[in-house]
Amino acid sequence: MPEIERDLAMIFAGGNAVGAYHSGAYEALHHQGLRPGWVVGASIGAVTAAIIAGNAPEDRVDKLRTFWDEATQGTGPSPSALLKPRQVYNGLHALLALAWGRPNIFRHRLPGLWSALPWVPNDVALFDNAPLLQTLNRLVDFERLNRGDTRLTVCCVDIETGEEVYFDTSREVVRPEHILASTAILPAFPPVELDGRVLCDAGYTNNLPLDPVFAAEPPRDLLCIASDLFSLRAPRPASLDAVLERANDLIFASAPRRAISGLRREYDLRQRLDPNGPTVTLLHLIYQAGADELAAKSFDFSPSSIRDRWAAGGRDAVHGLRLLALSEPDAGRFNYVTLPGRPHNPLVAHPDR
Repeated sequence: MPEIERDLAMIFAGGNAVGAYHSGAYEALHHQGLRPGWVVGASIGAVTAAIIAGNAPEDRVDKLRTFWDEATQGTGPSPSALLKPRQVYNGLHALLALAWGRPNIFRHRLPGLWSALPWVPNDVALFDNAPLLQTLNRLVDFERLNRGDTRLTVCCVDIETGEEVYFDTSREVVRPEHILASTAILPAFPPVELDGRVLCDAGYTNNLPLDPVFAAEPPRDLLCIASDLFSLRAPRPASLDAVLERANDLIFASAPRRAISGLRREYDLRQRLDPNGPTVTLLHLIYQAGADELAAKSFDFSPSSIRDRWAAGGRDAVHGLRLLALSEPDAGRFNYVTLPGRPHNPLVAHPDR
């Protein structure tokens, strides 16, 4: 692993049950001695970031594991390594989550889906994510979080204006309700009203919120590690479910592509104006869903899927640190690093995929 003599920020994307990938990545980085000074998150990424910022470094991995242990559906042993049984197994677990909820994250609400019937009062969501408030209060020390030892930024969207809204412990007190608002993906979960604004999950507009970290030029060299849960690249879909999964991935992965392309252009200009200014390295870790995962993977809390995602995050983080050690020291003021098979140039697909 390279010696890191620069500021460290971590950014976590949204993706509900796929977010176990974040915890595996953080655990691997933690064991390498990396401690972020700034964590940014949206949706399940905001939950991950809050657990990190709201706990002592030695307690963070245990608290993340507690969160995912409680979220996992304990339904017995996983099926064989055969693809079709695993797909059926994962699909059944997604249906179980949708039917019964997850006690530490969400439950059904009334009238919910029944509001589609003409004689039932209107509703705005299918599920109630109020159980997440209790979980956050158990697993996060909000006094520590707001003390600012590790800066936290949480991303939401104002439903009425479409404006992205950021809550930041360097400017204001962040409460559990701010994290809840960031997880309120429509129409699954209800929006949250805070200070006169009706807020929801930013997933559809900015699922990997890079903007807060790069809004201003950093005062020192910066390493930013972004943990992303949806990939621009996947095999050609051969079924209706695979097409639905692909459509979902493209929705959530397209905003990061555009943001990174904008950062390239911005830092090309900075390079010309001030070649000796602070450098930025963006290590982009991207979860690659396995062939067994379905379009409903965000609600698949099966033991094997949670375990596999956690393990994938750990492997990718270790691999990413190795790539950092091999990256060119004079690559300019902006250095984008991602794993093989991921889009090194976010705008150009590799011809062999």
